[in-house]
Amino acid sequence: MTIMKTRLSATMGLAALIGVIGVVLGPGVPACAAEKSVTFAYQDMMTPIRVLMESGDLEKQTGYKVKWVKIGSGGDVIRAMASGNVDVGEAGSSAIATAASQGLPVKLFWILDDIGDAEQLVARNGTGITSVKDLKGKTVAVPFVSTAHYQLMFALQEAGLGPKDVRILNMRPPEIAAAWERGDIDATFVWAPVLSTVKKNATVLASAGDFAAKGKATFDGILATNAFLAAHPDFATTFVRLLAAADADYARNGSSWTVGSPQVTAIAKWTGAAPADVPEGLAAYRFPTLEGQASAQWLGGGAASALRSTAEFLKAQGRVPDLAPDYGAYVTADVAKAAAKP
Repeated sequence: MTIMKTRLSATMGLAALIGVIGVVLGPGVPACAAEKSVTFAYQDMMTPIRVLMESGDLEKQTGYKVKWVKIGSGGDVIRAMASGNVDVGEAGSSAIATAASQGLPVKLFWILDDIGDAEQLVARNGTGITSVKDLKGKTVAVPFVSTAHYQLMFALQEAGLGPKDVRILNMRPPEIAAAWERGDIDATFVWAPVLSTVKKNATVLASAGDFAAKGKATFDGILATNAFLAAHPDFATTFVRLLAAADADYARNGSSWTVGSPQVTAIAKWTGAAPADVPEGLAAYRFPTLEGQASAQWLGGGAASALRSTAEFLKAQGRVPDLAPDYGAYVTADVAKAAAKP
């Protein structure tokens, strides 16, 4: 059975996670078996890293062979890392909190983005849904163990609805797009580029930014296996410098990242988004600076606090069985600090 057909629970233990070896990338030796190679699992978020991926600068400056593998959700990225098929990957804070709660040997070393309003809960026009309370008895699709899933559960709880009041389907973004087109679902909590598509026939009920203001902030991050970070510190440092440069370029020159520009073309290519949707998708995120990454707000403490808060909520929802003793053990500011040195 392929992973697209399997509904893997977020409550599975480490042994079960290891049992999914090969479902994403196929069976084989650990991804970093070759001395100067790395397998990076990415998703479809529209962020400046896609420009770096297109440029080939990471490969040129490190001499590494980088295998970029697109994976449908953060939960799948975590499972691929647990199986040994992926060295470095992108995942939302909910998936990272789940990995830490299960004791996986991984560390968050870069905040890819502060999600802000980049994820939204929307209802199909014509369903009569105008508020979160109206979701009772309706069908909502969301990628399980994602930041959107975490905030959907909070939104339902806040509206006085329980999991049994709403039919929640576990779907990856491409599946959500297809189900939306068929009319199989009434609502979804998702991110661009699928969000940009479904919003053309939808009402926005809430955004990630709304819940962040209530203490439920979410972010996407880049994490690596402990073994890879220990064996390849120079690669990680160079990677972070290039990531910071891409974010800084967008901060300075974002107004020129328009349809037809090399940056927007690259982002559309790697994410599958329509070029016309990229500028708006980018603008919905916030990107911490290199200095900000290592600060108390993020890798210096804030990220660990956010992971714990997320894990506590997930445990209350029955999505993780136990909490980790220390979520700070799964976060490191060392790479960002090294990258910031002259």
